[in-house]
Amino acid sequence: MPIDTAITGGTIVSASGQYDASVGIDDGEIVAIGSASSLPEAEETVDASGQLVLPGVVDVHVHIDDQFSEDSYESATSAAAIGGTTTYIDFAWQAWLGDMSPFDEEGTLLEGIERKKHKGRDALIDFGLHGAITREDPAVLDEIPEAIAAGVPTFKMFTAYEIGLSNGFMNRVIKRLAEEDGVGVFHTEDPSVCDTLVELAREDGKSDAVHFPGTRPDYAEAMAAEDAVQMATAAGMQYYGIHTSCRKAADVLERFQDEHGSELVRAETCLHYTTLDDSVYAEQGNRPVIQPPIRKSDDVEAMFEQLDGGVLDVLSTDHCAYTLDQKEGGAWWEINPGANALQTSLPVFYDEAVNRRGYDPSFVVKLLCTNPAETFGMPEKGTLDPGTDADIVVFDPDESFTVTAEDNVGVADYTIYEGREVTGRPTKTFVRGELIAEDGEVVGEPGYGQFLERERPDWD
Repeated sequence: MPIDTAITGGTIVSASGQYDASVGIDDGEIVAIGSASSLPEAEETVDASGQLVLPGVVDVHVHIDDQFSEDSYESATSAAAIGGTTTYIDFAWQAWLGDMSPFDEEGTLLEGIERKKHKGRDALIDFGLHGAITREDPAVLDEIPEAIAAGVPTFKMFTAYEIGLSNGFMNRVIKRLAEEDGVGVFHTEDPSVCDTLVELAREDGKSDAVHFPGTRPDYAEAMAAEDAVQMATAAGMQYYGIHTSCRKAADVLERFQDEHGSELVRAETCLHYTTLDDSVYAEQGNRPVIQPPIRKSDDVEAMFEQLDGGVLDVLSTDHCAYTLDQKEGGAWWEINPGANALQTSLPVFYDEAVNRRGYDPSFVVKLLCTNPAETFGMPEKGTLDPGTDADIVVFDPDESFTVTAEDNVGVADYTIYEGREVTGRPTKTFVRGELIAEDGEVVGEPGYGQFLERERPDWD
């Protein structure tokens, strides 16, 4: 009996290396890897000659259809599919009241999970959720086991903004997560330092974006990371630091990882912290205003050093889709921080890492595909192993293009990579064996994506 699809003639890229082989797909799973002649007969054959065959990208840090993004699930996942991302993890918010809040009343974490699962019905690709704890409500401690049972074993906490938690309450959450084998995901910036510096900048009229990075300095990120990881390791909780942006914060994580190992301490950086430096603020104004800020060139080098050394395990986007109207026309403190990247993350990082810095393509797969899936309890994602989901990207390493907002399929009408020349581009994206994007066009149907009930991550 024939299988559904064979992808032949390409070069397989895994986290450990690359080799020439064909891929057999049936009923949404990878069923065989080997020579074309060794595969069962297929109803459809995809010729990948001269191209790389990669696992689909797993982006574990995105914002969709909430206060940090104008994208709907349909628009964001369409952009993701074109760019080679086949799985993402979004945030399920514990509703709160405040200036940043899109909510009319407070709500529970479990309600937030159901709300985001419902919104995800239009997703083109598969998705999971992090629970986001935004209030110091002790009731959330009793929700954690239920959330984990519902397939949400990871929980984000902020040290800054109106949703920032005190160290005291955060410590209570950490201890509860340690008891339940959950993972704490931390946005770390010292609020007192940042708030004071922002206020001083406003008083001095430093409204130009070139002044923005100085209001959220690297030491503020490192200070908050030190506190959070100290509490986490003392409790024996698995700690994950999101959007590490600078050498100082990475050094803190390295110190604790040296002491406790990757069994307790892991972290990511983001695309923009590896491909841009703070000169973008003079060049682009408010468009690249992101929190934490894009740092200095030495911090970019530090990100690659720590990615190469394993202190940083994952590369994500922190995708936040806004329009130019929301990003320009005022002081930097008046606009929405964040930038869109789902459509371009794989080609931009591949070009930076492989073409400009000489890394092997397996380095890209490890950081964008395999490590994120393993770190966040998705054994069926991030590899091309037989028995896993057939989430596959056929990637032309020789196709060059210029990044431009004119190609965006999401809501954002700008890109912080405008005019960047990139070599390497996805030509086909499959999710569970279905072709959903081809040559820059969406060919799948919204709603094909499924919610993933993730396992408790086990970093041992």
